[in-house]
Order: sequence, then C-alpha cells, then structure tokens
Amino acid sequence: MRIGQTSIIYSVSRFAGSALGFVATVYFARVLGDAVLGQFALILALVMWVGIASQVGLSESITKRISEGSESEKYFGAGLVFAGGVTVVATLVILLFGDTVDSYVGTSAVLFVIPLLALITFKSILNAALHGRRLVHLESLLQIGGQAVKSAVQIALVAVGWGIGGMVTGYAVSSLLTGIVALWVIDIRPAAPRREHFVSLFKFAKYSWLGNLSQRFYGNLDVTVLGVFVASGLVGVYSVVWSIVVFLTIFGNGIQTTIFPEMSKQSTDGNREAVVGLTEDALMYSGLVLIPGFVGAIIVGDRVLRIYGPTFTRGTEVFAILVMAAIIWTFNKQLVNAFNAIDRPDIAFRSNSVFVVANTILNVVLIYQFDIVGAAVATMLSSGIALLMSARYARSWFDIDPPLGEIARQCLSALLMGGVVLGARTVLSSYFSGYNLVFVVVLVSIGAGVYFAVLTAISRDFRTTLSRNLPSNTITG
Repeated sequence: MRIGQTSIIYSVSRFAGSALGFVATVYFARVLGDAVLGQFALILALVMWVGIASQVGLSESITKRISEGSESEKYFGAGLVFAGGVTVVATLVILLFGDTVDSYVGTSAVLFVIPLLALITFKSILNAALHGRRLVHLESLLQIGGQAVKSAVQIALVAVGWGIGGMVTGYAVSSLLTGIVALWVIDIRPAAPRREHFVSLFKFAKYSWLGNLSQRFYGNLDVTVLGVFVASGLVGVYSVVWSIVVFLTIFGNGIQTTIFPEMSKQSTDGNREAVVGLTEDALMYSGLVLIPGFVGAIIVGDRVLRIYGPTFTRGTEVFAILVMAAIIWTFNKQLVNAFNAIDRPDIAFRSNSVFVVANTILNVVLIYQFDIVGAAVATMLSSGIALLMSARYARSWFDIDPPLGEIARQCLSALLMGGVVLGARTVLSSYFSGYNLVFVVVLVSIGAGVYFAVLTAISRDFRTTLSRNLPSNTITG
C-alpha cells in the first residue's frame, strides 16, 4: 500500500472518530457545562503527567526498534515489562498524594486517574508496536472504533446521571477494548527480553523522550497551568477549543505517523535521498487542512464555538491563535520526525529542549497575565521557536528543498476560500437565524469545496498526488 493511501486511511479514520467525539463533546458541554469539562480535562492532563516515565520516549523507541525488523518480539516484550513496572510506581505516588490530586482537580479524582493511567500506558505500547510493524492504518481503524465505544458509553452514563464518572468510565472502557483488539491484530507476540534489548530501547529513548515530552507539553502544559490560575470553567472552554484544533491536525499527524517507519527503513538501508524526499513530501502537505482551518477559525470560529453553548464563545480569539500554533508545530514535527528516522534523536533532543523550556516559561508568565489567551499565545510562540531551531539543524543534515511554492498555493487557495465564506456568511446569516449548527455546516461545506477546487486547479503537485493515491492505483510504494 502506498504511504499516501495509508495516510488517507489513517486520517479519514481519525476524522470520523473525531466527528463522533465532537457530537459527544457538544452533548457534554450542554448537559454538564464548562466546569465539569474542565475537571475532566485536568484528570486527563494528570494521567499524562503521572504516566510520563512509562510513555515518554519509550513508544518512539519501540516503534524505531521494531521497524528495523530485528528481534521485534523481544523489544515488544521489553516495552511491556518496563511499562508495567513504572505503572506500579506511579500508582503508589498517586495514592500518596491523593488529597493534593483531588484538591487540584476540584473533585474526587484519584480513583479515576489510576485505572486510566494503567490502560493508557499499555495501549501506548501496543500502538507503538503497530506503528513499528507499519500497521498504522489498522491502528487508525481501531481509533474510530474506540471513539465510537467511548462516545456511546459516555453519553449513556452521563444521561443516567453519572456525570464526570461516566466520562471517565467511557474513556477507560474504550481503551481496554481497543487494547485487546490491538494485541490480537499485531502480527508479533511479546517475547522474554534480554538486558541488551532494554539497553537498546533506552539508548534511543534517552534522547527521544524529550521529543515525546514536547508533544505532551503541546496541549497539556497549558491546561495544567490553567488549572492553577483560572476557574475550571475557563479550562473547559480552552479544552473544547483545543479539541477542535486537534481535529484539524489529524492529517498532518497522519503523515508523520505513517511516514516514520518507511523513513526509518530507508535510513537503515542507507538511502538518505529517500529520507529527504519523504521529508519534503511531508512538509508539502502538513498544512493542507490546517491552513484553510486558520482562515476558517477567523471567519466562522465564533459560530463553531456557539454550537457548544453561548459560554464557549469566550474562546473565539483563542481558536485562531491555537490553529496558527498548530500549523507551526506540525511543520516542526515533520523535521523532528526525520531526525528520529535517521537514528539521530540527539538532534531532535536539542530542538525539543528549546520548545520545552520556552513553553514552560511562556505558559506560566502569559497565563498569569492573560488567562486562556496567554496560554494560546505561549503555545504559538514556543512552537515558532522550536521550528526555527529544527530548520537550522535540518539545513546542516539534509539537502532539503522546502516546498514553499506549494505552501504558497495552499495559502492562496485558503484566502480565496475565506473571501467566499465571508461573503456567504454575510448574505445568508438572516436565512439561518436560529439554526446555527446548520449554518456552520453550510459555511464549512462551501469553504471546503472552494478550497480544494482552487487548489486542484492551481497546483500540479496536488493533482499528481491525488492521481497517484486513488484507490484504483495498486502500485506499491
């Protein structure tokens, strides 16, 4: 299967799963309110931070070593053993500081955090193994199934009065079921590792952990710091905006996830030109959805957030800033992805370290001054700093020709789309008074149609990519 086709399967599955999540989040926002959504966001953030030792760096190490094809079963086993040990230690820490955890979240949270931690940790190891075996498309299909289960269970339990407990239970049930299925579909089984397998994983992880940590900082540190300085209602607003932005990043993440095992294999085979070509392709299409998403956030962002309830329009300004941050971050991650693929996580480490430091300082300073707007600006600025650092290293290690022309055509298409959508909003607003959801769907549909029509007309590269990755094209790549 072509990488492009696999990316499309991954992205479509994630889009479908996120669409289900969108419906569920709208329901929760209207039934439970922004404060409960904020508490749930803080629980998930805590799970991420507490489980950081078992998840950060280890997943990338497992994907890298399994993708190399040598003793994959033993590397898989080593990852599971280490994850189990760290989960036990983390559970003891949570129990020790239980009162502090409950006070921070604003509700009884300890019994929620512990099972989620265990399930999410082991699921991350299984996903890493799937990626390493180049079964990304299967993992993406599990994603949509898991999202469907999660949304259905959460909605059912919230409807009968379980509140935040229902949301956590739905998340846990989904993680458990998809983890079981993932273990079943993986074409390798964990085997007893030897010392050298742990050493090899840690050798890669000692640098790659910061890359994963930077990913965890992105979208989690701001929520965590917001929990200290602002009310849970504002945290809920921010988390809703963030969920929409994550939806827009799916395609770029799909490219990164799908392309990494192939780049790793080509690098192992000594084919540096192939790695460069794949990196250029990744950069070319990283902003395919995000760039028009930024224009759309400016023009119809308030209408989109109104779907969740009138209080959520407080995040309109944050929406556009976070989409711009996502554009910058996605380009940066494609370059970092290439560094890891050529087994140079030390280079990625330097770029990611700059992001982590900048993100930490800017979040504390700007959130204290400007609450959720400050969090969004901090994410955007720290992402920009990281991109500059990655580009500097990329020029030293790769002969990359940045696809600036194609990115410019995407920007032009997005601007033309924006003009049409703005006109449509102005002309049609009176006809959709009282029907905000329908109006948003109409405007988004018009925008998507215009954007892709214009881009197809002006971009030969885009037309070629579409042709090469049609389902009828069975050429293997």
